Amino acid sequence: MEKHNFVTIADLSREKIEYLISMSQEFERFPNRELLKGKVIATLFFEPSTRTRLSFETAANRLGARIIGFSDAKASSVSKGETLKDTILMVANYADVIVMRHYIEGAAQYASEVTAVPIINAGDGAHMHPSQCMLDLYSIYKTQGTLENLNIYLVGDLKYGRTVHSLLMAMRHFNPTFHFIAPKELAMPNEYKLYCKENNIKFQEHTAFNEKVIADADIIYMTRVQKERFSDLMEYERVKDIYILKNDMLGNVKKNMKILHPLPRVNEIAYDVDENPHAYYIQQAQNGLYAREALFCDVLGITLDQVKNDKTIIK
Repeated sequence: MEKHNFVTIADLSREKIEYLISMSQEFERFPNRELLKGKVIATLFFEPSTRTRLSFETAANRLGARIIGFSDAKASSVSKGETLKDTILMVANYADVIVMRHYIEGAAQYASEVTAVPIINAGDGAHMHPSQCMLDLYSIYKTQGTLENLNIYLVGDLKYGRTVHSLLMAMRHFNPTFHFIAPKELAMPNEYKLYCKENNIKFQEHTAFNEKVIADADIIYMTRVQKERFSDLMEYERVKDIYILKNDMLGNVKKNMKILHPLPRVNEIAYDVDENPHAYYIQQAQNGLYAREALFCDVLGITLDQVKNDKTIIK
């Protein structure tokens, strides 16, 4: 298998998604290996990150790779005016894979066009977050036993939330029914509703968020209202606490229902929910390790069969 990029979820086939889930399962069984021994991974984070950066770096470490990069663009030559193109070309001299988070939509795609080194998109503005989407899909599959015919409730910031945009696109293969729960200021953009219609994805829109509305959910996907995406702070203050999931709202939910959240959370999930058996967002973040180990191997051309027959496992 050839090396390739991972910059969008939109062009992944059903078979490819299932393949990456199978590979993630292998890494959950045995996360510590030396498959990437001698490889160098560059992590370029032009925007702040905790879970995404640390899980990518942990994945690289657990596979035997070494890591270079920065977690703050101010600590790089970008602060001196270096262009994104030059940064990518320079780092490509040193690394076998580049993991990049950027505040501009389309930055990862652009990076993939100027270098032959594989690019993994760790989030580009409000556009896409495909690696988060893979761990979300893996979490849904693990908790539901399937990706087929699920009721998925997306709650909160559906306008700027790149995680929900990615998940919506990825689930097109699996006949979901989406419920979009958002205030009108943060409603799912029309382009994504049009995408649903073009791909025969069923959806309903709600502004209410209560026990009755969520009773049929298989997955409740909570999102943070992202202060950094607002140009008008008055608007942010008006909507920031509009939907809060509380423990007393979960009395009549389905037994199989799980609560996901890409994190960090602010106020949108009350802390008393953490002990509820439906809460899954901490385990979801852990699944990011296995999904990102799979992505590293996949972009470097390491196949599922090679992972299954790997002789470098460290037990």
